[in-house]
Amino acid sequence: MRLTLAEAEARVAEALIKAGSNPAMAQATAAALVLAESQGLGSHGLSRVAQYTTHLRNGRANRDAVPRVARRKGGAVLVDADEGLAFPACTLAVAEAVAAARENGVAFAGVANSHHCGVVVDHLRAVAAAGMVGLGFANSPAAMPVAGGRHPIFGTNPVAAVFPRRGADPLMIDLSLSEVARGKLMVAAKEGRSIPAGWALDADGNPTTDPKAGMAGSMLPIGAVSSPKGAMLALVVELLVTALIGSQFGYEASSFFVDEGNRPRIGQAFIVIDPGALAGSDSYLDRVEVLIAEMLKDDGVRLPGARREALRQRAAVDGLEVPDALLASW
Repeated sequence: MRLTLAEAEARVAEALIKAGSNPAMAQATAAALVLAESQGLGSHGLSRVAQYTTHLRNGRANRDAVPRVARRKGGAVLVDADEGLAFPACTLAVAEAVAAARENGVAFAGVANSHHCGVVVDHLRAVAAAGMVGLGFANSPAAMPVAGGRHPIFGTNPVAAVFPRRGADPLMIDLSLSEVARGKLMVAAKEGRSIPAGWALDADGNPTTDPKAGMAGSMLPIGAVSSPKGAMLALVVELLVTALIGSQFGYEASSFFVDEGNRPRIGQAFIVIDPGALAGSDSYLDRVEVLIAEMLKDDGVRLPGARREALRQRAAVDGLEVPDALLASW
């Protein structure tokens, strides 16, 4: 079935409300999932609706959650997600961080007691719209071992960044610190496809091309075959979004991919920087364009975020093709 983006949002919000979500949380979540789907990011888009509704029904997410600012000091802000779906809390945290960066030049906003936050860089769109630079981090239930280890401790722990440009779409960077996002295994398992070697290990620590075995085992950090660097970066993110702001470690949270389990209470963090407080906004924008011009001297270079944005703009006109079976699963 082909749906406009507005129709898709309405369908998702309706499903979430039927599962018990309060309307504000349902609307924010629906907008985020449809935005992800419109960018071709199915693993973080409409495929998550059934997961979220199940978590709401089973009490893994607080249906009545209302995020709030729990603490503020200078450019530091802590938002409590109230154990609900993450999207309203992330929206509040980014808005608070933008306001604090205007006053202080830089701001750090943490989100505690949270849930799966979708595409991290999408939360930073508001930062770019304000003419500021944004960084985003999140942890997730354990999926990757530490360097030299075998059992999962860290999540795939995504890192994102946004850099505004003058008169053009911002540079949007978003990557998980596993070789691929775990959601890709979820999609491959549903579609009965194998996965490439080097993505995951089974429960015994052996390489696997079976996505179900990989989901029962662990993901490999980026560069894990030759270097511990990916696992070290995952450690940095884990501490930024847990120890600093009072969230649970990934190994303390039940997997997103099981129906029963605890409320994950994981964390997200956003850093917002006002270029005007440093080199100056005009200087910043000039220098970004100098670098981009140099990058584009080579044929085949694609700016980060360009493909996603082109798909989003196309979906705004053409809508989304949503399989009937997916709609029925909500």
